[in-house]
Amino acid sequence: MTRPFLEVQGLGKTYPSPQGPPLTVFRDVNLHIQKGEFVCIIGHSGCGKSTILNVLAGLDTATTGAVIMDGQEVAGPSLDRGVVFQNYSLLPWLSALKNVTFAVKARWPRWSRDKVAEHSYKYLEMVGLTGGAEHRKPHQLSGGMRQRVSIARAFAIQPKLLLLDEPFGALDALTRGVIQEELLRVWSGTNQTVFMITHDVDEAILLADRILLMTNGPEARVAEAVSIDIPRPRQRTSIIHDPNYYAIRNHLVEFLATRSKELAGTANPDGDDATPQVVQFPTQGFPRPVTPAAATKAPIGAPTSSAKG
Repeated sequence: MTRPFLEVQGLGKTYPSPQGPPLTVFRDVNLHIQKGEFVCIIGHSGCGKSTILNVLAGLDTATTGAVIMDGQEVAGPSLDRGVVFQNYSLLPWLSALKNVTFAVKARWPRWSRDKVAEHSYKYLEMVGLTGGAEHRKPHQLSGGMRQRVSIARAFAIQPKLLLLDEPFGALDALTRGVIQEELLRVWSGTNQTVFMITHDVDEAILLADRILLMTNGPEARVAEAVSIDIPRPRQRTSIIHDPNYYAIRNHLVEFLATRSKELAGTANPDGDDATPQVVQFPTQGFPRPVTPAAATKAPIGAPTSSAKG
């Protein structure tokens, strides 16, 4: 069996408390991501999603466990991991193009100025930010345009892993939808591996190959991994007609509304070393739990049991 591109093993984060026992935000987080896979993670505020992403980025350290990427343990930040934050994180004194070239020059310091500019412009063009906009500074751009610069910059350095921390959370619904489709188009042409935090169920279904569901904190864990087998390419206007769309959506909403709280603080029924329960949806639209070992070979068929486990 091929080793996963990214492995998270027994990850946990505990903060000391000046009064009372230490606070364990999440524990026993075990998951894997294959190369080129787009994975979203959803959970209520306080379950530790952003902390997990920061650990993957090397910007934070876990109390327990390890992160293995491409066969090596993650220790500190690296240009092999690109991050897009909700607040854009652009350099305000540089134009959109120079924000991208700044990162590209850091990634390939021996490239000529012309090659850096050509490469950077290509990625701004991919996110639809040309025609003079590339020469504007961040304060001269709308929120959606700033986020396009952040996405172009992250893709331009061609990281092995792209980490997105609610990148569209501050945008209006119309702008968010347009950039979601831009992200899908760029991702489909680069074969990047993506790990994304979102609170938007519909966004996760549109973008992801798998959706990880976290229980409420404290002592949160990843309880389920829902496979999204809706064919690609996907579009917002047509995906809702897929026979599994509303079944998947209802399952996610029901987990967030009810079971995320019910499972809070409980142990994984398969043991601390087990990966999250895999849930797949057959054509009939009912969830079918699959054991982790069988998840890659189980055919889509009639449901065997409910997903509540």
